[in-house]
Amino acid sequence: MSDAGYGRAFGLMRRAAGGAWRDYTRHAFVGGLGDGSLPEAAFLHYLRQDYVFLTHFARAWALAVVKSETAAEMQAAVGTVNALITHEMPLHVGICAEAGISGKALFATRERPGNLAYTRFVLDAGFSGDLADLLAALMPCVLGYGEIGARLAQEATSQRYRDWIDTYAGSEYQEACRAAGALFDQALTRRIGADFEASPRWARLCDRFRTATELEIGFWQMGMQP
Repeated sequence: MSDAGYGRAFGLMRRAAGGAWRDYTRHAFVGGLGDGSLPEAAFLHYLRQDYVFLTHFARAWALAVVKSETAAEMQAAVGTVNALITHEMPLHVGICAEAGISGKALFATRERPGNLAYTRFVLDAGFSGDLADLLAALMPCVLGYGEIGARLAQEATSQRYRDWIDTYAGSEYQEACRAAGALFDQALTRRIGADFEASPRWARLCDRFRTATELEIGFWQMGMQP
């Protein structure tokens, strides 16, 4: 999946993140999803933590509505909140239910420190900054999963985690990624100008993006340690 499909700002920040982006999208956990070698216990542990993460992530996208300055920005943020709550989170509920984990137990999952650090970092970016700051912290998760899903759909050698892969490779999620990437471009253009890299804020925004990417790496690592 070319980064161009998700917008110019994402492509620039993705490249600026360097090795961290590779370590995130090519992590051993991701490899285990593709070849089926990831232990089920690790996958279920990850899903439970990710469900908690998505609860906070949806709140962060709701905060994006508050930080919006145009109706188009608000509509894009609302669309993402809806996709998280009605499409992505039910995936976790369904897979966990098949493994005997109830919805009540899933929602009551105790948040691991790495999960807490990541979600609060994202929320702090939104509370302390504007929409550009918040989106820079949100994009690694949204667009990274889109990139991973699209690649694994082509490269996976096992069907074991195909439901997960198909969710992120599917047309609905990919369309959500393109919409999020377009929102990112529009939000940055409005707040720092069309020449992103010339803005005094660019380095700080890239740092937010890279930090979120590093926290994604930590999230995968946490998933491998039930």
